[in-house]
Amino acid sequence: MKVLDSIVAQAASIAAIRRDIHAHPELCFEEVRTADLVAAKLTEWGIPIHRGMGKTGVVGIVKGRDGGANGRGIGLRADIDALPMQEFNTFDHASKHGGKMHACGHDGHTAMLLAAAQHFSKHNDFDGTVYLIFQPAEEGGGGAREMINDGLFEQFPMQAVFGMHNWPGMEAGCFAVSPGPVMASSNDFKITIHGKGSHAAMPHMGVDPVPIAAQMVQAFQNIISRNKKPIEAGVISVTMIHAGEANNVVPDSCEMQGTVRTFSIEVLDLLESRMREVAKHICAAFDATCEFELNRNYPPTINSPAEAEFARKVMQEIVGEKNVRTQEPTMGAEDFSFMLMAKPGAYCFIANGDGDHREMGHGAGPCTLHNPSYDFNDDLIPLGATYWVQLAQQWLANPTAK
Repeated sequence: MKVLDSIVAQAASIAAIRRDIHAHPELCFEEVRTADLVAAKLTEWGIPIHRGMGKTGVVGIVKGRDGGANGRGIGLRADIDALPMQEFNTFDHASKHGGKMHACGHDGHTAMLLAAAQHFSKHNDFDGTVYLIFQPAEEGGGGAREMINDGLFEQFPMQAVFGMHNWPGMEAGCFAVSPGPVMASSNDFKITIHGKGSHAAMPHMGVDPVPIAAQMVQAFQNIISRNKKPIEAGVISVTMIHAGEANNVVPDSCEMQGTVRTFSIEVLDLLESRMREVAKHICAAFDATCEFELNRNYPPTINSPAEAEFARKVMQEIVGEKNVRTQEPTMGAEDFSFMLMAKPGAYCFIANGDGDHREMGHGAGPCTLHNPSYDFNDDLIPLGATYWVQLAQQWLANPTAK
């Protein structure tokens, strides 16, 4: 493994920053303390910053030896927000704020990019500009979209943008990256079925929305198995059904909610269209009506082939070919997808191990994402930061990279 000595030398101090962030988690668009800390460190290291993009976002601007005159730019992105959940860990750096926790490792993502920033502040031996994007509100707030809407790519011109997420369960010291879809779109739906209430002993006097909902759930799975191409991925999960208040009353209405996940917008268009039609006509068949809503939250995260391959080669130089894995797509979602819709780039995984790194006082649960016993592996900081530095330097030095 070829990590940069200058980054290893500062790893302990960056890990302390990571633990401080972990102890003070902030939810989407509330990351004031975290943004202040990031801005203070970048300023301390002599890196110019821009604040307020996406409300609490911070962008660091690192000019190369040419002062950025060649016009080439690359973006490196880390998310900074936490989750609304209670931490089970009791070690010293556990969350000090009840109901808030860094259970997805965004504290570690921030630390890895800060470590790279500290290196760049002393070694700007490249031509072009590196933009360090500390993005708020990944967990449901669409912070990437908001930074883009605030002019991220216009104010900071870059030809490509890259992101990285820690990945528990994969052996530490490994990376994973692949071209194409690597994370799914995230969409939620709500269907309200309007029937006609009656006494449960006289159901013929009403229109019962509950069996209509049951048929709808089954019919949605036919969309997956019979309308969508078998080789294309898609998930429709009805996760909530609410109806009625008494055991002897046929309810007047029934509400269904759930999620839809796809790896392409085309499949999402198909699923939404078919769900809407199926819901409408099943209701009509039973003299009921319905209201159908589907909210498109995050699009699929799709790595551009050239940038994914470029990232893979950089990783191989650092950890060796056998330690760069194929990135198995997951139906989880990520708002870095908005950035990849606007610019070429790649979103990779860095292995977080199986949890053996956790200190005494960790929760009894597994060290998995969104688990109250999770903690980021600080040993990744030098490796992740080395990847950021090598990626940026090599990409800026390659005139054929877009």
